[in-house]
Amino acid sequence: MEGTSHILAAMKRHGVGRFIGHATPAVLDPRGSPTLITGLIEFMPRTFMPRAYEEITGMSNKIMPSGLDRTIVRFIAPQGLCTEGPYPVRFFGTDKLGFAITRAGIAAFTADQIGESRYLHRAAAISN
Repeated sequence: MEGTSHILAAMKRHGVGRFIGHATPAVLDPRGSPTLITGLIEFMPRTFMPRAYEEITGMSNKIMPSGLDRTIVRFIAPQGLCTEGPYPVRFFGTDKLGFAITRAGIAAFTADQIGESRYLHRAAAISN
């Protein structure tokens, strides 16, 4: 979380207004709804990896209210497979979402967000 504070301060100092980051579904989109899957994904790391859970939620809790044009990309199970898109973008509690996403899909979707405004101020979830 300290690192995130330094990044946010440097962004402000240098006039950078766009943040794109990654998180797990344990970080909810403000307009989404908790589901059994998000509850399980929150419970497991909170219980068995509390430092990692605290770090990812702490990072997101600093970024979301920061005033930056931000997009948080959430995914469950990154895979090493090489498949082509499209990569469905969904929100927990309103859409059906798969578990796996290729690492190439994560990279492609993240890079696409640089010029994209559709998911500004959202925590989109992606899967194959």
